[in-house]
Amino acid sequence: MPLALWALALSAFAIGTTEFVIVGLIPTIAASLGVSVPSAGLLVSVYALGVAVGAPVLTALSSRVPRKQLLLALMALFTVGNLVAWMAPGYAALMAARVLTGLAHGVFFSIGSTIATGLVSKDKAASAIALMFTGLTVALVTGVPLGTFIGQTFGWQTTFLAVSLLGVIAFAGSWILVPGNIANSAPASLLTQLAVLKKPRLLLVYAITTLGYGGSFIAFTYLAPILQEIAGFSASSVGLVMLVYGVSVAFGNIWGGKLADKKGPIRALQIVFALLALVLLALAFTATNPWLAVITVLAWGAVAFGNVPGLQVYVVQQAERHAPQAVDVASGLNIAAFNVGIAGGAWAGGLIVAHAGLLATPWIGALVVLGALGLTTLAGRLDSGGAAAMARPGLAAESH
Repeated sequence: MPLALWALALSAFAIGTTEFVIVGLIPTIAASLGVSVPSAGLLVSVYALGVAVGAPVLTALSSRVPRKQLLLALMALFTVGNLVAWMAPGYAALMAARVLTGLAHGVFFSIGSTIATGLVSKDKAASAIALMFTGLTVALVTGVPLGTFIGQTFGWQTTFLAVSLLGVIAFAGSWILVPGNIANSAPASLLTQLAVLKKPRLLLVYAITTLGYGGSFIAFTYLAPILQEIAGFSASSVGLVMLVYGVSVAFGNIWGGKLADKKGPIRALQIVFALLALVLLALAFTATNPWLAVITVLAWGAVAFGNVPGLQVYVVQQAERHAPQAVDVASGLNIAAFNVGIAGGAWAGGLIVAHAGLLATPWIGALVVLGALGLTTLAGRLDSGGAAAMARPGLAAESH
């Protein structure tokens, strides 16, 4: 694998760290800025909204910009956003910084896959993309707990300074290692993307993604306050629990991918969503005991992101059937749906914390995930109905 891929993986590591490290720092930021915990939780929402808007809109607007120039501009924007967060004098400035970095995140992962595949031969394309996305997984395992520890020890501003230094290194690596002749993929206009949103079966997948991810983030956004205020962990111990969660996520991603390969995306998603709802419900009862809370968080990590492979495979399958001219667009919009779920989950979690308390977030999150399970089952039945209809004598001929 070319060295340029490692520069992309480092960029993904920096971006993944800045997205999720905020979860471990919410109580610290809330106390430092004199805002409520739900208000601090909105920092997760605005970042995710930046990703959701940035991915489709800015990717379309920047489709003719040379890939290397765009990559460098994104890492510069990412670095500036984190420097603004480091120097933020108050809550509003920090919110603005999160939006800036979210915009960079959205476009980076939209173009990152095409850059990665442009660096290798066709038979190594999947491995190249996997290597780039390894940066995200490693961020959850090491970047987030380390960033949380730095923030708890030296102040949350120091975490953003450290991430901005990662951004500088990633920028330098991309500048030196990424070739300047990577071909631009065919631009997808906003109209093309809007046309995909008219397809009911694709909208169903996006709804599954939004609910499945959003339900988990209702509770995950407020994991640090739950650990500190309910389970009784010290602020300095939260980073260790985040490490446990990150290691579990790394295994869960692999398990989720193998499950989707073996069972097919619908059955795999049904299993993952059922387990996720069960774990979230359990957390409502185990959060008061430190050891049981850690065990539950370990189980949560194993299934929290296990739905990603199945959802991405399924959206591509549905796009090939219902929007074959816009498979990449449909896949990209599913990334936006993940982030709509994160934004909505963090926002809803804040309302729940304000009105019903921290311990209500896990079981309400479980109910939302059960909604995703119901929609997944509906999608499976629609698939079976469509296959059965096509199998009827004469219908296959009529469809042509």
